[in-house]
Amino acid sequence: MKRWVLASIGLAGVLSGVGCATISDIGATVGEVTGTISPEQADSVRRVGQALEVSWQDITPEQEYYIGRAVSASILANYQPWNEPAANDYLNLLGQSLALVSDKPETFGGYRFLILDSDEINAFAAPGGFIFVTRGMLRLCRTEEELAAVLAHEIGHVQHQHGLRAIRSARWTSTGMTLLLEAGRSFSGAEIAQLTEALGGTVTDITQTMMQNGYSRSLEREADAAAVTILRRLGYDPQALVRMLNEMENQLQPDGKDFARTHPKPADRIRDIRRTRGWEEAERSTPSERQRRFEAAMSGI
Repeated sequence: MKRWVLASIGLAGVLSGVGCATISDIGATVGEVTGTISPEQADSVRRVGQALEVSWQDITPEQEYYIGRAVSASILANYQPWNEPAANDYLNLLGQSLALVSDKPETFGGYRFLILDSDEINAFAAPGGFIFVTRGMLRLCRTEEELAAVLAHEIGHVQHQHGLRAIRSARWTSTGMTLLLEAGRSFSGAEIAQLTEALGGTVTDITQTMMQNGYSRSLEREADAAAVTILRRLGYDPQALVRMLNEMENQLQPDGKDFARTHPKPADRIRDIRRTRGWEEAERSTPSERQRRFEAAMSGI
């Protein structure tokens, strides 16, 4: 017993700095050496740990899709979709075109774009390619280039899997530790509930980050840099992103529920964009056909 207590103290001292697989290896070895578990149980513990050595990078495209669907359901529990087929069709046509030239042109379920019936100035991108834009944001856009800039930024979040990065590491750690400690016997109802909470909480983590807390400045910078690249590849003026941010700065309401709560200050983002590789200072004119179709589609916004 004394050896087990000493070994447990040593194990506890390193848990915070190692992954689930490493924890399981240490735990299995200690348990086997002290006779607490059998060699067969030790092998089982190691296999569990290897299966749980997971982070946002290890989630499969299919898992990302279903997580994104669950996050989208949470968004639609707070916002009503705007039932205007022509505007939504236009949004999807433009969004799909931009996604095709991104570094992640395909997702498991494909990209989906939807207008939310809200006066808030905001947009959200759920994992797997589910992208939402409010009517308030659309009203702020004066050209197709500016709308393309908004969508390209959200595609950047999908491309870099920023939503999945919002999953707290504690979700995986708590699950791994529960299975490790309970290896060799069946779970009780309470233990199953703990596992379910840890896994189901991933949706809460992502939704809260998108709608309440916002991403870090570094992740927003990454999404803006991706947007500049996407716009250039499809022949849109990257300065449209700066124009949109300037307009958002003019509409800024520090205590509002819109982008002010979930995004860094537009002025900070503009400074970062102007340091982005491929940034062009020369403005491009908007082709008249683009402006006609934009105004036709957005006439009811």
